[in-house]
Amino acid sequence: MGASLRALRALVLLAGFYLLGLVLLAVLAAVDWATVTWLHGGVAGKILIVSVVLAVPIVRGMFMLRTPKGEPQPGVPVTEQQEPVLWRTVREIAAEVGTRAPDEILLIDEVNAAVGEDARLLGLLPGTRRLYLGLPLMTGLDEMQLRAVLAHEMGHYANLDTRLTPLIARGRAQLIRTIGHFHDRADTKVAKERARQEKAAEKRLAKGKKAKEVDTAGQGAMYRAMAKIYTGYAHFYMRATLSGSRRQELAADLASVRVAGRDSAASALRELNVLAPAHRFYMDSYATLGVGAGLLPRPGQVFGGLRHLLDARTEELDDLRSELPQEPTSPYDSHPALAERVARIEALPDDGRGGQAARPALELLASPEAALAALEQAVLTPEALALTRVDWAELVHESMTRYVGEGAQDIREAVVAEGASPELAALLDAVDADPALRWRIADRFPKSEEAAAATGRAAREFARPVLRRAVKQLVTAELTARGAARWQLSWSDSAALQYAAEGFEDRLEPALDALVADLPDTEPLRKLVLL
Repeated sequence: MGASLRALRALVLLAGFYLLGLVLLAVLAAVDWATVTWLHGGVAGKILIVSVVLAVPIVRGMFMLRTPKGEPQPGVPVTEQQEPVLWRTVREIAAEVGTRAPDEILLIDEVNAAVGEDARLLGLLPGTRRLYLGLPLMTGLDEMQLRAVLAHEMGHYANLDTRLTPLIARGRAQLIRTIGHFHDRADTKVAKERARQEKAAEKRLAKGKKAKEVDTAGQGAMYRAMAKIYTGYAHFYMRATLSGSRRQELAADLASVRVAGRDSAASALRELNVLAPAHRFYMDSYATLGVGAGLLPRPGQVFGGLRHLLDARTEELDDLRSELPQEPTSPYDSHPALAERVARIEALPDDGRGGQAARPALELLASPEAALAALEQAVLTPEALALTRVDWAELVHESMTRYVGEGAQDIREAVVAEGASPELAALLDAVDADPALRWRIADRFPKSEEAAAATGRAAREFARPVLRRAVKQLVTAELTARGAARWQLSWSDSAALQYAAEGFEDRLEPALDALVADLPDTEPLRKLVLL
C-alpha cells in the first residue's frame, strides 16, 4: 500500500471517530425530541439531564485539539562534530535508501533503534527528524548488522511512515481520552452512590437498626455502555492501524537488505532476539546487583558491562538466535513475528555479500567509553548517580556479602527469640544443651500449608532443609566478615563463594548434615569454622 493510500486510510479511520460521535449525538438528540414530545414532568427532565451529561464526553473527545505528547526520551544528543563517523554512516545509508537523513541523533539506553519526526498539520508537512540509537544495541552488533538496522529505520522515513504517525496517534489519543471520560464519570457515580448508602447505613446503625449491604450495581451503566461503544471502535482502529504498521516493518526490512545485504539483515534480526533478554538479565543480575548495598559499577560499565556477558554466554545465547518467535506478541503488536521477518529475508536470492568482515558497531563512536559514561549521566536518577562506584569484583563481593548477611538476620532473630545468643559458637553450644532448640528455631520460619500441618518426624523432615539453609547463611556471613571466604564474579554463571581453605566446601556439607541430623553432632562444624 502506497503512502497516499495509507494516508487516506488514516484519515478515514480518524473521520470514523468523528462520525461515531455525530451518530451518538444524533441518537441522544432523537431521544430528547421523543422525550419532549411524549413525556412530561420529572421523568422527562431526568432523561434530558442524562442525555446532556452523556453528550459532554462525546463533544470533549471530538474537540480535543492537541495530540498529547509523551515525556521526551532521555538520552545523549550527539552532534556531527562529536561523532563524525556515526553521522557519516547514517547520512550514507539515508542516501542509499533515498531519503532525507535525520536532523538529530540521540543515544539511548535500550536495545532498540527508532525514528521519529515532528511532522506538522497531521503529517502533511515534514518536520524535524530524530534517530534514537541504543548503545546496548550497538554493543551486541557488528558494523554491518548496525547498517542493516539503520537502513531499516531510514526505510520508515522513505515510506513516510513517520509522517503518518501524528495522524494515527491523534485518533488513538482521542479514543483513549473519550473512553476515559466515560469511565471516570461512571466511577464518580458509583462512588457517590456508595457514599450515600454508607451514610444511610450509619444512621440506621445509630438508631439500633440493621444496616443494608451497600449495593452499587447498575450505577454508571449508561456511561459504561457508551465506553463500550467507543472501545469497540478502538479495537477496530488499533487492529487496522497496527496491521498497516506490520506491513511497514516488512517494507523497511527490504531497505535493510538493499543496504547491508541479505545475510547481515537476517543476522541483525536474530541478534535482536538475543540482545533484548540478555540486556534485561544483565541489568537485573549485574548492573543493579549492588544498588541495595549502595554500589554501582565504574562509570561507563552500567551499560558497558553487557559485552562481558555476551562474550561469556555465547553457547547459551546461540539457542535464542535460532529459536525465533513464531507469532506476534498480541493482535495489537506493531511488528510481525520475528521468525516471519527473518524467513522472508533469508528466502531472497543470495546477493554475494555474506560473511563480510565487520568491526564492532561501537567502534563507529569516537569514544565508546565516554559515550557509555555520558549515557549514565543522562538516564540514571540522581540517587543512582550518588552511589559508590567500584570495580566488578568488588561490587559482586560486597553486594553478596551484604545480602547474605541480611538473610542470616532471620536465623539470628529466631535464635534470639528462643533465648540463645545469635553468634554461631553460642548457637552450637545451645544445640548441644538442647537439641530440640533446632526445631523450635526452624518453626519460626515461614512454611507451606503442608509443612504447618505436619507433626512428629514428618515435621522434622520439612524443618531440616530450612534449618540447614539458614545455618549455612550464618556460616557464610561469619566467614566473609572475617575474610575467610570471598564472593567471585562470574559472567557465565551465578556468583560463587570462594573459600580460603582448600577443600572447605567439601567438608562443609557433611558438617551441616551432622548438625541437622536426628542426633546432632556440632563438632565437625566447630572444627571447620570456629577453630
